[in-house]
Order: sequence, then structure tokens, then C-alpha cells
Amino acid sequence: MVQPVLSRTPVKKPLRPAWLLLLLVLLPSAGMVAADKKVRGEAARPPDLLLEGGRKLTFDRALASERDIRGKKGFWKKLVDAVAGEAASQAMVRPYGVAVDSRGRVLVSDPGVAGIHVFDLEQHKYKLLQRRENSKDPMLQPQCIAVDAADNIYVTDSQAGKVFVFEPGGKYKGVLGSLKGGEGFFKRPTGIAIDPETQRIYVTDTLRDRVYILDPQGRVLKYFGKHGEENGEFNLPTELLLKNGLLVVVDAMNFRVQIFDREGNFQSGIGDVGDGEGALFRPKGIGLDSENHVYLVEGLSGMVQVFDREGQLLYFFGGRGTALGRFQLPAGLFIDRDDRVYVVDSYNRRVQIFQYHGLKLNTVGALR
Repeated sequence: MVQPVLSRTPVKKPLRPAWLLLLLVLLPSAGMVAADKKVRGEAARPPDLLLEGGRKLTFDRALASERDIRGKKGFWKKLVDAVAGEAASQAMVRPYGVAVDSRGRVLVSDPGVAGIHVFDLEQHKYKLLQRRENSKDPMLQPQCIAVDAADNIYVTDSQAGKVFVFEPGGKYKGVLGSLKGGEGFFKRPTGIAIDPETQRIYVTDTLRDRVYILDPQGRVLKYFGKHGEENGEFNLPTELLLKNGLLVVVDAMNFRVQIFDREGNFQSGIGDVGDGEGALFRPKGIGLDSENHVYLVEGLSGMVQVFDREGQLLYFFGGRGTALGRFQLPAGLFIDRDDRVYVVDSYNRRVQIFQYHGLKLNTVGALR
């Protein structure tokens, strides 16, 4: 019997696309990485701080680079990043001051990059403002930031001795305090605040122990303060804040905060020297919440201390460390109209954002 002969010709199998094989390799590991990040993120989130009368302080988020405000990635973007690597993003190097404009954009000064980080959380956009390459009026060591009623950005430069001004979109607008020959008028400008009613600009000149009051064009209207320890005198004043008609000045080496009216007349003071709770040793950024509590960064202990107007310590949060909710050499502080508290965590190269849930007050005259 003759058996049929079977063909030994190999059968060609359909080729699988290379990208499909790549997906089979990448997807399981990508899922595990995402799950791991989620677990670590939840574990690292600090607990809520429960306060008297139903008040509380909660952690919101941290900003360290433009990567932190990018929108959620789609599938293909994740795939491209997995294969080619994520695009480089600008990170904070040595952040110092912080402010928030009417659009909710977070502005962070960074002497480490001689620029201003602009984080637009709502639009998921980032911009870096710099003037290092300009031969005339380069920005060298940006310190504190303020915005006016039109969202123009003002930043002090401690090395240049000037105040730089940018339009809301980031275009350079001009400089205040630039003398003939390019020298700066101020010896060491640090803190800055703008009166929303009069548009006057307040600048601390740390090495002169003064606060200057300028008109919107940058002309000096007056100044107050001199070196000393009495009320109205300073020993290296730094950050300042203007709210509800009162000017709050951090008098750093007198280890206190002094409160003045708009014209520079002394009203009251907060603080005693020391390294314990409620004491001040390295006071930095300052802010006021909707209940007119005074928030003061204490750089030595890595804490933010919160006082009432009489100087009574209400509570504190933070402490030295690298975990979320802790700080290393914190500097600037800002509280927006929704009681979000922004703390510049300088050595950890980030800004941490908290939400204060308090009792809303009518702020008109409430601070008085």
C-alpha cells in the first residue's frame, strides 16, 4: 500500500510587529511601577492636623519641577517615555520666595538658576523667567516676589540691588533702583510687598536696616527704620507682608516680627529669642490666613509656627526632614485668598502646599 507523502516544506508563521512584542514586555513592569508609586505616595502623605473648633490643616501637594504640573499622560505618551525616556524638565535648585497671582499661578524665586519658576496649575503649563544673558540689568540673585493688582511680577535681587518687573505673561517690563553706571540703589533688597489700594511698593533694605516706600514708578517717597533694638528699629530686616492696611516686617536678628501701619508707625510686635516652641531664632517667611493668624517660618527647627495677634502660639507644623510635611531650611511663605499655605522647602528643592480649613471672617478691619 502506497502511503501519501507529506510535504516537509516549513509553514511560514505571521510576523508579530516589534512594537507589539515591546508592549508585552513593558506593560507589566509599567503597571507594577505605577502601583508602587501609588502605594509609596499614599504612605508618604502626612496626616491631617486637627485643630481647635473643628479647624484643620491638610497636605495638598508638592512642586519640585515642571514635571509636577503636567497633565495626565495618555497611553502613547507613556509608551514613548518608556522607550525613549522622559523629556528633561526644569527643576528647582535653591528656591527662596513664593507668591501666587490672581490666576492661581505659583511664582517661585530661585537664586540657584537666577530665575523665577512660573507654575500654572490649571493650564498645566510652566515657564522660567531669566535675564542672565542680558548685559544691561541682568538678574543675578532673585529673592522675594510680589504681584500687583494687574498681576505684574516684582522680584528683589539681593546682589544686583534692584527690583525687577515682569508683565503677567513673563515679558521683561523694567527695573526699579537702577542707577547710572548700572549699580543698584539698594544695598541688599529682600522683602517686597505692594499695597493693592495705593499701589505703593514696600522694600526692605536689609543692610541699611530700613523699609523703603516707593511710588508705582519706583521713586522713593519715604523710608523708616534704623539699626537698633527698640520698637521701630531693625537688625537686618528681611521678609515683609502687607495686608488689611498693616505692614508686617520680619526683624531677623532681633528675633521678632514688628507690625506697622501703612506709613511706618509701630503698632505691635511678636516673638522672643530662643530655639523652643513659640521662640524665634531664624525667622523667615510670613503670612496671614483668613482668621488673621500670623504664620512664621522658623528656619532653624524647620517648622512653621502660627500665632494670634497678641503673639500667643496657637500651633505649629513641619519639623526637620525630607518626608512630605517636613522641611529642611524652609524660607518663603505665602497664603492665598483660599487659605492655601505655600511653604518654600529650600534644601529639599520644593514648595509644599497645605490647605487651612478655618472659620471664615470678614477681613475688613478684622486685623485691627
